[in-house]
Amino acid sequence: MTSGAVLVVVVAGVGTWAFQGPLATKDQYCWGAWEQDSGPDMLGDAAFSGDDSRSRTSEETPPASGKPTGSCILTVRSSHVYSGDELVQNTSVTVKYGRAPKDADARLTWLNNHLGDGAMPLPDGLPGAVDGTRGLLVLPKRCDTRDGRPTAVTLDAQARQEPDAVVKRSPDLGGSRAVTELLVKAANKGMEKAGCASAEPLRTTSPVLTLPEKSETFYSDPACRVGGLDLDLDRESERSTAYQVGAVTDDMQSCSVRIGRADVEYLDALMVAHPRFDALLKDVTGDKAPAPGWRGKGVLKSGHQIVRARCAGRPTTFLMLGAPAHAAKRHFAAFTTAVAQRLGCAAVAPAASAGTEGER
Repeated sequence: MTSGAVLVVVVAGVGTWAFQGPLATKDQYCWGAWEQDSGPDMLGDAAFSGDDSRSRTSEETPPASGKPTGSCILTVRSSHVYSGDELVQNTSVTVKYGRAPKDADARLTWLNNHLGDGAMPLPDGLPGAVDGTRGLLVLPKRCDTRDGRPTAVTLDAQARQEPDAVVKRSPDLGGSRAVTELLVKAANKGMEKAGCASAEPLRTTSPVLTLPEKSETFYSDPACRVGGLDLDLDRESERSTAYQVGAVTDDMQSCSVRIGRADVEYLDALMVAHPRFDALLKDVTGDKAPAPGWRGKGVLKSGHQIVRARCAGRPTTFLMLGAPAHAAKRHFAAFTTAVAQRLGCAAVAPAASAGTEGER
């Protein structure tokens, strides 16, 4: 009994030493947020598409207390020789920790790039969104900068093939759930490095929502099935126009319309209602109504339209980018009216529907 017990202790000790020893050390990436073979495909063998050579490298600048900015780029490179030619596949994941762009136009474009199109809200109430190649998470108020601007963590992936270095396909990180895991881990480690982490790290346990519909490549009004969002395109334009119904939740709704094989932006419409998004946007909506008859505060420009108003008891921001100047206000009014009706609040645009008078 005694010798057996001693043997167990010795074996356990050897096992622990072997796990912690240099032969079993796993590579760490993104300020130590990610570990080799720790779950998402990007961190394991599934990330490599070629067998002739493989590498995984990381360039990092961590945030720090007093310097709440940081970045990391994880690059997976693999090659395969076919008929004497070497084909090289590069997949890179870029994570940035810091403030959103200060310029209003740049900030709205930055926000839409991460929340629009096919992005879906992060689960469990986290203020952000992901799809299979990108993500955004707005950090808690304790991480705000000295001027009161929220801090955010973004993730963007890109796949390229050499020697022509042309994007061939969307990078495969393992799906939106894997992107969520990578994003949240990076956010937790970034907050730790910046000195604003709490005792309880951010986490998600619920599934990530999926898109309500696939991209519609045969256009017909209304766009994204948003009532009144009629683009009135001619038949030739309709043949090359597609739209994507994005998120449709109480916190977020999006619609993107693209024209032509080059996937040129026609318009992007977005509604966000989470308090941390409100903190991110409230200084770009101005201090007055965007035009006579509009409820709330906002700006109607040829490049973007934005209005922030209380809707269903909380601040809600409506945004549209890229709409043709001659129709921008009409498209924006249609989108805000339809979404306000869906949320059950008063119309924001002048053309109020019956039965929505009075703010709720």
